[in-house]
Amino acid sequence: MTYARRWLGLGALALSMLALGFDMTILNVALTTLSEELDASTSALQWIVDSYLLVFAALLLPAGLLGDRFGRKWLLLAGLGIFGAASLGGAFAEGPGGVIAARLFMGLGAAIVTPLSMSMLPAIFPPAERTRAVAVWSASMALGLPLGPLVGGWLLEHFWWGSIFLVNVPVVVVGGIAVALLLPETKDPSAPRVDVPGSLLSMGGLVALVYGVIEAPVRGWDGPVVLASLIAAAVLLTGFVLWERRCEEPMMDVGLFRDPVFVWPMLAGIAASLVMAGVLFVLPQYLQAVQGSGVLGTGVRLIPMLLGLMAGGIVTDRVAPRAGHKPIMVVGLLMMAAGLGWGAFTAVGDTYTTVCMWLVVLGLGTGLTLIPAMDALLASLPADQAGRGSGLVQTLRQTGGTLGVAGLGSLLSATYRDRLTTDGLPRDAADAARDSVGGAAAVAERLPDPALLTSARDAYVHGMDAVLGACAVGALAVGLLLLAFQPRGAREDAAAASDDRESDHEHAAS
Repeated sequence: MTYARRWLGLGALALSMLALGFDMTILNVALTTLSEELDASTSALQWIVDSYLLVFAALLLPAGLLGDRFGRKWLLLAGLGIFGAASLGGAFAEGPGGVIAARLFMGLGAAIVTPLSMSMLPAIFPPAERTRAVAVWSASMALGLPLGPLVGGWLLEHFWWGSIFLVNVPVVVVGGIAVALLLPETKDPSAPRVDVPGSLLSMGGLVALVYGVIEAPVRGWDGPVVLASLIAAAVLLTGFVLWERRCEEPMMDVGLFRDPVFVWPMLAGIAASLVMAGVLFVLPQYLQAVQGSGVLGTGVRLIPMLLGLMAGGIVTDRVAPRAGHKPIMVVGLLMMAAGLGWGAFTAVGDTYTTVCMWLVVLGLGTGLTLIPAMDALLASLPADQAGRGSGLVQTLRQTGGTLGVAGLGSLLSATYRDRLTTDGLPRDAADAARDSVGGAAAVAERLPDPALLTSARDAYVHGMDAVLGACAVGALAVGLLLLAFQPRGAREDAAAASDDRESDHEHAAS
C-alpha cells in the first residue's frame, strides 16, 4: 500500500470508530425523552442501555477469530452494515421492544467492528508508523465519548428522538465505502477453525458477568440475581480457560497471560479504560446537577480531557521510538493518579476552571498510558493472532470498564445516600432523592426545598471525590507495579514481534 492510501484507510477506520464512540454516550441524554415518547418503563430503559453492552462484550472474542480465519475487511464491512441497519431500524422503532432489538444488533455490529479495525493496523502500517496509527485510532473513539452528549443534545433540541440513531447511518455509510475502496483484505490462512465450545463458554460467561455487574448497583452485590449471575460467570469462564488449555486449536492463547510483554501493557490499558469509564460516569452528573450545566455545555466541558488525551498521543508518537513503551506508560499512570488525586479534593463551590485543569492532567495521563499500551499489545501479538488477540484485548478493556463503572457506581451511591439528609420529606420524595442527585434536584424544585438541593449537591460531590480518590490509588498502584516488574527489554521484543507479524500477514487486494 502507498503511504497516502494507508493513511486515508486509517481515516475510514477512525470514522467508523467515531460513530461507535459517540453511540456509547449519546443515549445517556435521551433516556428521559425515550421514556416520554415511547412510554418506556424504567426496566425498558435499562434494557435499552444494557442490551447493547451484553452483546458487545460477549462477541468481541469470537469476532476477532472469525476475522483472522475468513478475512478482516469483509467481516468489518459486514459489522458496519449490521450497525448501520440496526441504527436505521432503531430510528423508526414504534416502541421500547423495537429499540431494544435494534440495540442488540447495534451491539453485534460494534463487537465485529472494534477488534477487526484494531487488528488491521499492524497489517497495513509498518512498525515505524504504527504508534501514530494507534494514536489516531484510539483518539477517534475517545473523541466520540464527549461528542455523544453534544450531538445528542443538539439533535433532541431540533429533531425527533429517532435522530440519535439515524445520525449513525451516514457516518457508517461513508466509513464503509472508504474501507471498501482503500483497505486491502487481510487474513491468516493458518488461523484455527471456529472453536464452538470455547465460543459458547466465553459468550455465556461474559454475558453473565456483565449482567451481574450491571445489576449490582441496583439490586445490591448480595442480591440473589447478582450472586447467581456472578457464580455462573465464574463457572463458565473457568470452564472456558480449562477448555482452551486442552483444545488443539484454541480461540484464545492462554500462554499470552504468561508473557510479561503482553500482561503489563494489558494491565495498563485496562486501568486507563476503567478510569476513563468511571470519570465519564460521575463527571457529567456533577457538571449538570452541581454546576448547573446543560446537556450541550456538559459535552463542551469534557473536551479538555480529550485534548489532553490527544496531546498524550502526540508525545507518545515522538518519544516511543527512542524511549520505548514502559517509561511512557509509567509516567502516564502517575499523571493519571495526580489528576485524579487533584479531582478528589473537589468542593461544591469550586469553579469549572479548577475542574478543567485537573481534566487536562488526567487526559494527558490517559493518552500517555492508553496509546503506548495499545501499541505495545499490538506489537506483542503473534503473527497468527492479530484478530483473536485484538478481540481479547478489547474484551478485557470493555469488561474492565463495565466492572469499574459498577463498582465505582456502588461506591458513589453508598457515599451519596450516607451523607444525604432527607429528614421531614414524604416517603416517595425521600426515595426519589436518595436514588440520584438528579432525582433530588427534581424533588427540591417541586417542593420547593433549597436545603435538600444543597444537601444533595454536597453528598454527590463527596461521593464523586471518593470515586476519584479510589481511581487515583488504583492508577498509582498499577504505575508502581509496571515500574517494578515490567521487563526492560519489552520494547525490543515487541518490535521484533511486530516485524515478524508484518511480514507474515497475508494481504489480498480487495
